[in-house]
Amino acid sequence: MSHPRTENDGHKYQPVSSTENEAQERHHSIEDPAALDLDRHLRSFKQQKRKKVILIVMGAIGVFLFLYWAIAGSSQRLPSCDSVDLGFQCQPHISHFWGQYSPYFSTPSEIPTEVPDQCQITFAQILARHGARDPTASKTTKYAALVERIHSNASSYGNGYGFIKDYEYTLGADQLSVFGQQQMINSGIKYYERYQTLAKDITPFVRSSGQDRVVKSALNWTRGFHDARVKDKGSESDKDYPYPIVAISEDSGSNNTLDHGLCDEFESGFDSTIADSAQTSWVSIFTRSITDRLNENLPGANITSTETIYMMDLCPFNTVADVNGFISPFCALFTEEEWHAYDYYQSLGKYYGFSWGNPLGATQGVGFTNELIARLTNTPVNDHTSTNSTLDKSRQTFPIGGKTVLYADFSHDNDMTGIFSAMGLYNETAPLLNTTAESVVETNGYSASWTVPFAARAYFEKMSCIGASEEFVRIVVNDRVLPLKTCGGDYLGRCTLSDFVDSLSFAREGGDWGKCFL
Repeated sequence: MSHPRTENDGHKYQPVSSTENEAQERHHSIEDPAALDLDRHLRSFKQQKRKKVILIVMGAIGVFLFLYWAIAGSSQRLPSCDSVDLGFQCQPHISHFWGQYSPYFSTPSEIPTEVPDQCQITFAQILARHGARDPTASKTTKYAALVERIHSNASSYGNGYGFIKDYEYTLGADQLSVFGQQQMINSGIKYYERYQTLAKDITPFVRSSGQDRVVKSALNWTRGFHDARVKDKGSESDKDYPYPIVAISEDSGSNNTLDHGLCDEFESGFDSTIADSAQTSWVSIFTRSITDRLNENLPGANITSTETIYMMDLCPFNTVADVNGFISPFCALFTEEEWHAYDYYQSLGKYYGFSWGNPLGATQGVGFTNELIARLTNTPVNDHTSTNSTLDKSRQTFPIGGKTVLYADFSHDNDMTGIFSAMGLYNETAPLLNTTAESVVETNGYSASWTVPFAARAYFEKMSCIGASEEFVRIVVNDRVLPLKTCGGDYLGRCTLSDFVDSLSFAREGGDWGKCFL
């Protein structure tokens, strides 16, 4: 029977036992000269033979060690599935289509991501999603039950499905995986390297939403930043490490711009059902043939269309449960086209759950948007939605101005989707169809995997440029420079600071917060 791991469980490793074969030396009884001559001859023969054997054995050992070192050395030199610069790159034709369960990868950008010539970064805010995790508690229970039922009821396993017979469900619930920790370390390194001119002398102000995996993600990010700074010989000493982190409670009723929960109509009213409805329509279309194939290869399991999604979920979750992010065998059960349909399924959930497909989706991101305005303009926060006024009025918990020009906030995929929407970053995306899959080209760059994968990051940059009378703002989401058409972005994706702030009228006016409590 398979059981999900709890927070206190860990993977248990049993050391490989080694045995030694000890050679026993034989002794001969010598009683007469003839026997002595024979014994000398035998000893001479054995010594010569032993020399040959030793040479042969030493040669064999040499060959073995050469092969071992060659294999071990090459395995260490093999490129990891995840890297600082490009993120996750193993089997990108499928792994970049796992929706919000894709590990972060560098997305294509039509606008160069480098800082424009004759410009200098003066401010850099990162808004990041936590690293890869185990399934949520409710999902891990469902996945474990499905695996157990397959083991109990499947009468046979089709070609390519045999691994499921011996598969043991060991995924936990809600925990940041080791792979996810490394993602966040890599993210901290990348941020430091991108903003090195500022980062070598200035420590970022760090906030995190209060859930354990988010706080741990922030801690790992600071470790990456710190490691990069220590290696930079031109940087200041990093005596401030470990950096302080302001963790904002996610308890019910808490004001928290990094975690939604206050808007009643959005949380439990009709609006809370819109995403499920959109996804259900698409599931009924794209999973039909997949479900039939699963049941043909797992006769007796009686997998439903909903459970087909669960089977697909097991691919990314088992992949990120691996320390190195090696692709799970579950992934090969589905075609590239089916993964594209799955990615679209997840995009529907985000768009109709937390973006403009939901009447109150964008409103959930208003609070953070107004905090960003305050940081960019060095003015007090002006907001009456989800901000915590006690924290935002204190320079210890919400510093603005002076040398505080680097910020790092850590949140969730749903909240980042709402924030992007409140800022109008994907206003060029038409309402997603729930009967036909659309590519990122057709959605103008919007998908769950392109916007909020595990360890997603958005950079909000302010820069001064030679010859310009005003500073510019630019936004980079997972290495893709957004065109910022809502504020008249130029060919480098830049808007003037004043134009950018003016374009955020939806947030500055409180969004539709008044509709939260009808």
